Amino acid sequence: MGRGLGAILNAESRTNINSATDEGAKTLVGNIVEVPIEDIYPNAGQPRTYFDEKALNDLAESIRSLGIIQPVTLRKDGEKFEIISGERRYRASKIAGLAAIPAYIRLVNDQELLEMALVENIQREDLDPIEVALTYQRLLDEVGMTQENLSQRVGKERSTITNSVRLLKLSPSIQNGIRSGEISAGHGRAIMGLDTDEKRQILFDRIIQDHLNVRQAEQLAGQMKNSPPGEKVVKQILVPNHVKKAQKELSDLLAVNVEIKTAANGKKGKIVLDFKNEEELENILAHIR
Repeated sequence: MGRGLGAILNAESRTNINSATDEGAKTLVGNIVEVPIEDIYPNAGQPRTYFDEKALNDLAESIRSLGIIQPVTLRKDGEKFEIISGERRYRASKIAGLAAIPAYIRLVNDQELLEMALVENIQREDLDPIEVALTYQRLLDEVGMTQENLSQRVGKERSTITNSVRLLKLSPSIQNGIRSGEISAGHGRAIMGLDTDEKRQILFDRIIQDHLNVRQAEQLAGQMKNSPPGEKVVKQILVPNHVKKAQKELSDLLAVNVEIKTAANGKKGKIVLDFKNEEELENILAHIR
C-alpha cells in the first residue's frame, strides 16, 4: 500500500519538516508511506481515553489476516510521527506484532492537530453521549469555534450541539448513568428540564427504578416542575389501555373502586381495592373465593 520503509528511513525523513517547502517534505507530506511503529507516538490531546481491550484484540486479529485497510494519519514531529487519527489501528497493530504501518502524512500545527483529532473523533459511532458532549465542548473552548462554525464542521444542527453540551451540566452520577447506558441522552435532556440537583436526582432514580422511557420521563419532569417544593410526585404515568380496561372490569365485577398500579415496563404492579365497610370487604372476599 505504501512506499516501503526505504521511503522514510533516510536522512531527509529524519529531519524536522515544518512546511511544504522544507527539504524532504515532498517525500513524505501528502503521501502514504510505511512508518515504523517505534517512530509513532499517540496524540496527548486524543479525545478518546478508553480503548476496549477485547475490541482491540479483535481488530488486531483482523489486521493479522487482512492487514490495515485504512492508513492512519500522522504529522511529522522531528524524527518521530504524531498520530492525528487512527490510534485504535496503531494500538491494534502493535498487538498484532507489525513492525510498520501505512500512514498518510500531513503538515499541521498544534491547533490544527487538536481540531482534526476532535472532529475525526466526533464522527465515530461508538462514542457515548458524554464523550460526544465533551468533544463538542473542547472544540468550542480549546479550538475557539462558535456553535455555528462547529455545526458546519461536523454536519450537525446547532440545536443538536446545544442539547449535547447541556448534558455536561448534569451531576457526575447522572453523567455516569448515561455513559454506562443506564439511561439515554434523551433521558438526560428530560432531567435537565428540572431546576435543582435534588429534583434531577429524584427523576434519575425514578427512571431507573420504574424503567421509564423518554416520554414518561418528560411527563414526570413536567409534573415535578409544576409541583410545590417538597411535594412528592405520585401521579400515575401513562396508564396503558389494557390496564384501564382491567380496572373497569374489576370495578364492575366487585362493585368497588379499583386502581391498578404498574411499573413503566408493565412487568410488575399492584391492585388497590377500596371498600367502605365490612360488607363490601366480604363481597370482595366472596368473589375471590
